Amino acid sequence: MKNLKERIIKDGYVIGNDILKVDSFINHQIDTQLLDELGEYFSKKFDGVNKILTIESSGIAFGVGVARHYGNIPMVFAKKSKSKIVDENNLYTTVVDSFTKGTSNTVCVDKRFLKPGDKCLIVDDFLAEGNASIGLIDLCKQAGAEVVGVAIVIEKGFQNGRKRLEKLGIHVESAAIVDHFENGKVILK
Repeated sequence: MKNLKERIIKDGYVIGNDILKVDSFINHQIDTQLLDELGEYFSKKFDGVNKILTIESSGIAFGVGVARHYGNIPMVFAKKSKSKIVDENNLYTTVVDSFTKGTSNTVCVDKRFLKPGDKCLIVDDFLAEGNASIGLIDLCKQAGAEVVGVAIVIEKGFQNGRKRLEKLGIHVESAAIVDHFENGKVILK
């Protein structure tokens, strides 16, 4: 995805040795044209998808963008907090560690929205260690749903996320892969 890669180089910036900040176009302010291009890109990479699954909050916009390009299929997001209006007995739950925030969250999906036989594409903004995707895969297993693959906007290729997912037999597609950071600059594959 040429446009995404150009935006990462132009507008992304590195924090420390392992954080890429792209909040001006990916996860605080969203470039909707880029979102639409990513939706189209990923819809051509995976077949047989009938549901998009992501995690709140940064994955939601991209999940919607991808779902639209599959003919407006349902997009479900795992919530990071329980609500008083949700019956806890009707939830699939799992614990997800956040690489960026250094925290753990119990995430949940209402059983009405994730069913046996669903063919889910997991969509997220970043892939670092793969924790969010692995948590979403666990939710799919609990529901008896099939994971068709994982679609990632930006992968940090120098971390273990892809290896962990591929070890589980999961097809991973990333629109851009960061090879490494060098002197505060992003080096893409």
